[in-house]
Parts: sequence; structure tokens; C-alpha cells
Amino acid sequence: MHYTLALILLTASLYAKSAEFSIVIDEPFNNALFDVTQDYDRTISAIGYVKNYKNNATKTGAAYANAFDYLASLSASHGSQIHLVKVGNNADIKLRKSINISKFSEAVSILKTPSNGYFIGGYSTDGSLLIVKLDSSGNQIFVKTFGTSNYDKMSKLIQLYDGGVLAVGSSATSRNQSDKLFERGLGLNDIYLTRFSQNGTKLWSKKYGTEYDDKGIDAVEANDGSIIVLNQTNHNKYKNISIMRITSDGNKIWMKHYKNEKITTPYKIIKLRDSNFVVSLTQENEMHKHQIRLIKFDLQKNILLDNVIHTSYTSVLKDIKEYSDSRIIGVGYIQDDYNTDGLVMLLNSELKMLNQEHYGQENYDTFNSVAILHNSQAAVVGIHTSENSQESNMWIVKLNRDITIAQISDKTLNFYEELSSIFKEEIQTNKIVVKEDLSIDFIAKNLYFKTSLYELTNEQKRFLQTFSSKLLPFLYKYKEYIATLEINGHTSSEWGGTDFSNSFLKNEKLSMNRSYSTLAFIFQNQNLATKKWLSNIVKGSGLGFSKKLMLEKKEDRKKSRRVSFGILLK
Repeated sequence: MHYTLALILLTASLYAKSAEFSIVIDEPFNNALFDVTQDYDRTISAIGYVKNYKNNATKTGAAYANAFDYLASLSASHGSQIHLVKVGNNADIKLRKSINISKFSEAVSILKTPSNGYFIGGYSTDGSLLIVKLDSSGNQIFVKTFGTSNYDKMSKLIQLYDGGVLAVGSSATSRNQSDKLFERGLGLNDIYLTRFSQNGTKLWSKKYGTEYDDKGIDAVEANDGSIIVLNQTNHNKYKNISIMRITSDGNKIWMKHYKNEKITTPYKIIKLRDSNFVVSLTQENEMHKHQIRLIKFDLQKNILLDNVIHTSYTSVLKDIKEYSDSRIIGVGYIQDDYNTDGLVMLLNSELKMLNQEHYGQENYDTFNSVAILHNSQAAVVGIHTSENSQESNMWIVKLNRDITIAQISDKTLNFYEELSSIFKEEIQTNKIVVKEDLSIDFIAKNLYFKTSLYELTNEQKRFLQTFSSKLLPFLYKYKEYIATLEINGHTSSEWGGTDFSNSFLKNEKLSMNRSYSTLAFIFQNQNLATKKWLSNIVKGSGLGFSKKLMLEKKEDRKKSRRVSFGILLK
């Protein structure tokens, strides 16, 4: 897996900026973000948890019969607490606030209210369910605690058309005879739904499920006011999914249990613009790797599309959202034998993968939620674990429309538009591609390198002369905003022998030579003033075959033997 991660590290309230919009909030012990939304002022708000600490000093004269009693007295000394983070357009932290609830708690969802406040859904670690309403500054309006007398857990809080919310989760079978509604369960664990009005009045609570072990995962409201609920149903040794449709009053219309002998895990359901629905789930293959599966169906549970995205590693989409052009962005994680990276995937309307990117370092990173922003960028939140660390941190990333990481600058989109205009002819004739992260790839056949070679051909030199005569004046015009001009060399992976170490080192050297020959040609053809300016911003690097290009799941060797350019802003 390759990794791309520029961090903005925060300790307590201190933070510093980076060229890329990627923020890691580092607090003591484990913390995480689980959901994200955009505010009406175009800022980004995310919800998760941090660790809270209590002074658990014993009373004078307290005595313990054994060490186990003493350790038990310390077990509540710290725990998770719901935490709200608000981020501005320049990756500046506008607000951070822990929600003061007496019980340790974690959040699963954040929703906007008409007054620019928030509904927060979550649960306490002792099994109670929570709905918190906040104003735009994160101040509490109310906290609702609800649930059965047994252990309950919330999976998702969804917004309804009437301004209310629906809590989706699970509840264990009740054995408390005073708990009338939940005297007995349908199975060991049941789907548990509760509907609230916009002012926090509980309208109804109901249990659903099969005779097996069931859990509510997510839900979405249909155009007619009915609700489609996505569930996990485990029967015998098998882990499957079920989908249920209920009325606005919670009465079951139908429930479909999709039984199969493959381990299947549901994550997300969304309503599409065509009023149909898509669920994101994973299905274990013969190699015990979890593969992404996307199913599109209508209100009467007819399956319209069913697609599995096959990869050589475990891959999961925890959240999906639809763009106005019917393309879908999904976020989650990929996992191999060595580490876990955040995964971003772009899909077409037929649920086929168009592109994917992996983000993270050599440890554990994952994305939990995505929100599409007003300008077609996307905000993504999750967990980042720094290299050589065992503690998880809150992670916020902003992505461009092409799922590259956005840069921190109000001028980024103007730069992209101007570059696209400057290189209009080269783009239209398929010589280069300009991406929204301000990277430029050469894609014409005569601009690729042959295997093992790094010296420039006459065709490459002629193109570089034209290319640099357009690029450098543009960069100089905006020099106060330019931090770095990257010239990156790349290779394919077939050259260098069968020994991995030798192959890696040879390709690394080859890619650096390709970068150097390109850099040297451009540099030597400039006047002295331009050379002095370039010497402060240009950076050559060799990336070997770490970013080889793929075509239909196979390496495109010819296209991988290339150079690429990247512009980093201050």
C-alpha cells in the first residue's frame, strides 16, 4: 500500500498548518472521530470521543481486602467522552468541546438542526442510549437518556423529513417483568428503533428481528415516509444481513433476511436521487479477505444492481454518499498483512469502481464517515495512528472531487482552473492530466520512458520545453503562494530482477535518475534569475514503483514509467 499523509498535529489547543488539508488531533490515550457534517457557514463539524479523567482518590482510611478490589476501584478513573470538533476552511480549529455527561459515552452520529446546531447520537458505556441537542456553539440544549433495562447500543442516528430523528441500534433480550414493552426479545439480540420529534419528545420505541441474533446498523427515509432499515443477522455460524421496511409509526411492512454461507457485514444504506437505495457491505471471499459489495434495490426489495469489487486485500467501505451526477464516493479502509490504510473510492452509477486512493502511514488508519461539501469537495473523518505509536488519534481530511487531498488555500480552485486553461491544448490532445490537487501527469505515449532508461528522448525534450515555458511563468506570477514544485520520477515493477531488495533499490535509483534528467533539462534552459528562484522551490524525488498505475486491476507497465509534477502551496 502506498501512503500519502500530511499532518497537522495538535497537542491540547496548539496547532500548526500544513500544505495539505489533513488534521490529526493528538490527545492522551485513544480517541477517534466517527461522523462529519458541513455547517451553514461552510465550516466542518465532526463528532467522536476523547478520554476523560476523574480524580479517583480513595477516602481516608479506606482499606481493600485484596489487590483485585483496589484495581476495581480504579477502573472508572478514565473513560470515553463525546467530543465535538469544528474546523474552518484553512484547517484552523474553530471549536473543540467535550459534552459534559455524567456517564462515559461515545458518539456515532452528528446531524444539523435548522438553527445551525446539532443532534448528536450515541450511547453510554453502561448500555444507555443518548440523544444530545446542541446550539451552534456546542452548548447543551437537552440530553435525552433512553433504552431498555438491558444493554443497548446505538449504531446510527438519522435525520427525518419532519425535523425529528430516528435512533438505530440493538438491545439484548429483556428479563425484567416491569419492562413491559421489552418483556421478551425475538432473539438473543434485537433491532431496536426509537423515533423522536425535533424538540426531543419520544414518539415510539420498538424491537424487531428474527429468532436469530439481530442488530440495527443504519436506516434511511423513503419519499413516502416509510423507513428502510439495514441490519446484521447472525444465524448459527453464519453472519448475514437483513433489510426491513417500516411505516412512519414503526409498523413492519416487510423484512428480508439474505442468508448465505459467506460472512457478510453491512455498513451503510443511502437513498439515491432516483429514489432507489444502495447498501454497502463486505463479503468474505475464498481467501478470507473481505471484499466490498454494493447492492442497489427499490422500495419493493427488487435488486437492480449487485456488484462485488474484487481486490487482493481486505477492503471495506464504511460510508457512502451520492454526488449530483450520480457518482458515489465511499470511504473506509484497506488491510494487508502489514498495516491498515484509509480508503477512498469513487464509483460510477453502475456501482463500478472508477478510482481509489489509500491514505495513512505504516500503522493503523481508517476512515469512518464522509460528507459531500457545497463545492463538491468532501470532508472525511476517522482514526490515524502515528508510526511507532499504539494510540489512535482523531483525523480530519478534506478531499477534492477527484479524491486527492485538498490543499489549504483559498486560491487552490483558482490555481486548478488557471492551470487547466493554460494547458487546455495539452489536456484536449491527451498529453497531460491536471488534477485538482495541483498535480500534473504526462499521459502521451511518446512521453513515457522505456524499460530501464532515464535519458530524455528528443520528443520528451521538445515537449518539456513547451510545457515549462507555460508552467514556470504561471508559478512565478504567484510565487508568494508557491511552496514547492515537485518533479517525481516513477518506474514500473517488472525491471530489476527477482530479488525484491535489489529490484526495489534499482528502481528507486532509476526513478531518481528520471526525475533528475527532467529537472536538469528544465533548469538548464532558464535564465539566471529564474534559476535562482527555481532553486528555492524545486524538489526532485524518485518514487520507484510505489505509485505504479493500474488498468483493470493489473499494472499498466508502460504508463507507470513516467514523470509527474506537483505544486504545493504555502
